[in-house]
Amino acid sequence: MLELTADELSMFPSQLNAILDRVAEMNQLDIDGVEPTAHPYELSNVFRSDQVKQSADLQQRSLAAAPEVEDNQFRVPPALGEEL
Repeated sequence: MLELTADELSMFPSQLNAILDRVAEMNQLDIDGVEPTAHPYELSNVFRSDQVKQSADLQQRSLAAAPEVEDNQFRVPPALGEEL
């Protein structure tokens, strides 16, 4: 349950009225012919294009630094204390 102080409760009616007044102002705007948009600015892809290149053998280097490896995976103790 949401608990509000008396000060908070006294604030909300004026805040809600301000929101409703703004919505009423917006409802008076002439928007005929205005296309709906998801964003106010035209955006284009700002990322570089993908380039295929040889990647480092990160998996093998990581496994080489591990204390224990099994089936190309890190071997770690059981998390819940079960026996193997």
